[in-house]
Amino acid sequence: MNYLFVDDDIDDQEIFALALKGLDLPANVITASDGTEALELVKRDESFVPDCIFLDLNMPRMGGKECLVEMRKLPWLKGVPIVIYSTSMQQSDKIETQKLGATDFITKEGDIRRLKQSLSSMFKRHNI
Repeated sequence: MNYLFVDDDIDDQEIFALALKGLDLPANVITASDGTEALELVKRDESFVPDCIFLDLNMPRMGGKECLVEMRKLPWLKGVPIVIYSTSMQQSDKIETQKLGATDFITKEGDIRRLKQSLSSMFKRHNI
């Protein structure tokens, strides 16, 4: 399975990859540092269709909300789950991103064990 993880924090990228590895999933994590880089990546090769995309909200150049809107316009990504992965705990962010097309919203965990639980629950909820 291919996952696209979009976050400007290198530590968050590493923690996320470790959490996925800890779930014993056959996971290949491709990373991008912001929404602009992520869009360039998926537009460069339309045959690259991740099994799931994870977007941070607050990033330089292009944040998660704008990236979500642009990704939802791409026909080859229509069926791909896009999950917001953010430190935000604001209900308004959850509601807004859902309206913009997000499949789910996960609050960043500082603890890998809790992150693994959140990811596992999310994968089961959406049959990913």
